[in-house]
Amino acid sequence: MYWQTRADDLVVKAMRALIERNPEIPTDRYDDVAIAATTQQGDQGLTLGRTSALLAGLPNSVPGLAIDRMCAGAMTAASLMGGAIGFGQYDVAIAGGVEHMGRHPMGLDADPNPRFVSEGIVEADALNMGKTAERLHDRFPELTKERADHFAMRSQQKVAAAYGARKFERDLVPVALESTNGWGLATRDEHLRPDTTMEGLRDLKTPFRPHGKVTAGNASPLTDGATASILASKQAVKKLGLKPRMRLVSFGFAGVQPEVMGLGPIPSTERALERAGLKIDDIGLFELNEAFAVQVLSFLDHFGIADDDPSVNPYGGAIAMGHPLAASGVRLMMQLANQFEEHPEVRYGVTAMCVGLGQGGTMIWENPNWNRKKHARAGK
Repeated sequence: MYWQTRADDLVVKAMRALIERNPEIPTDRYDDVAIAATTQQGDQGLTLGRTSALLAGLPNSVPGLAIDRMCAGAMTAASLMGGAIGFGQYDVAIAGGVEHMGRHPMGLDADPNPRFVSEGIVEADALNMGKTAERLHDRFPELTKERADHFAMRSQQKVAAAYGARKFERDLVPVALESTNGWGLATRDEHLRPDTTMEGLRDLKTPFRPHGKVTAGNASPLTDGATASILASKQAVKKLGLKPRMRLVSFGFAGVQPEVMGLGPIPSTERALERAGLKIDDIGLFELNEAFAVQVLSFLDHFGIADDDPSVNPYGGAIAMGHPLAASGVRLMMQLANQFEEHPEVRYGVTAMCVGLGQGGTMIWENPNWNRKKHARAGK
């Protein structure tokens, strides 16, 4: 639906709404703007943080930068701005991301160094995310296609239920659309398939391998989208009269073999937990990016969490809504913040995702609404 909409206009739309919805913050109080994009060219190039800040109406005094950590772009933007705030250098910052995968397909015009393959640094198919997902099925036979399909079906159902209950409404920004039929208005994600069934998923093609297990039904669709968020210091929150929705506790990034990229969130989560002095059972809510169902399942199996645990992606995820690469990290944050309000018994939550070329990213957040009770998984 965004085929005639510029990528930078998408992120500017999100930023303008963010600024307008937080009028307590004077526009000259923003210390920096970090906007991520995986393919930084064309309307996703030219130092997006700076250009989008100017286009969004922020003063000339507000600087900006662009970030690329592929799928974890917005997550990295948030961790970078959060780190600068924690170090006492910033008070208020904007972090977000954009990916127009229609205009800029993943890997467009990339020129990987031939040494990667010729010197055996990575396998030739390590840059194909779908093939790395198939490798997870190979490595862990218990991660069956039936489990992946069931997880995907539940994601579609949970997103549909969340839309029906207006869980996303506070975070969405309507966008005017131009098409051959005239002008329209985008008010919801376009990839939702709430009528998904196991029977329908069973017979889908496996494009990455004959008789494989990864399909269009148990993977995230190619999507265009943008996100933006505000991070602020405790002092700024108090002085400006802001209502904090989450507190950043720790974050971690880690590398794994590129051929099994989907395992990345496991060591990054272990690293973030160690730095926070927490255990996995201290985490009461998880927002795990559903790049592929099998990738989320590998994370759950490692930490001993059931596929249908209600603490995992309560509103569904990227299999239904899509994964516009560099934008998704902040979308995970938004969903977790909303769930914190609904679950005051939960003190800590996680946002985590796999990252292309064999990486993982994790952020741990604290719920300001915590009522000092215990969540369902505590002490297991």
